[in-house]
Amino acid sequence: MKQTYKSNSNDQKSIHILLADDNRDDRFFFKDALSDLPISTILTTVDDGERLLSFLLKNTGKLPDVLFLDINMPRKNGSVCLKEIKINKLLQQLPVIIYSTSLPELVADELYKNKAHYYVQKTNVEELRKVLRNILNMLVDEKFDRPPRDKFTIGLAKA
Repeated sequence: MKQTYKSNSNDQKSIHILLADDNRDDRFFFKDALSDLPISTILTTVDDGERLLSFLLKNTGKLPDVLFLDINMPRKNGSVCLKEIKINKLLQQLPVIIYSTSLPELVADELYKNKAHYYVQKTNVEELRKVLRNILNMLVDEKFDRPPRDKFTIGLAKA
């Protein structure tokens, strides 16, 4: 299943966000967090790893600006998807932000090694809105670079 939502329509270029998450409530929560931000966005959602990779491979000419990737998904989990994205020459430049409930340090190390950009912990809508504002501003300002490992986790206090 793929769904697309557009928010805050105005003259500025929209940031295309792809969210891969199997939990319907988490997808709704993410959409809600985006809805009040002053940045124009297009949110596309997929609900499992196989649909994610199928979507990306069908859209290699026009990839989203950023992918928020849940780790625990059916059919193909986020770790496997990340590896497949980063070894594919047509997809490897796509910034990937891990978006999950918890992340043990060893898993975080592995995801960072496999070229994920950031890790954002699932939280309440207000905290998520702050984190998304920070990330989207970095994208708009073209200052979205992969950080050193010690800054991989985006802390909510920093957002």
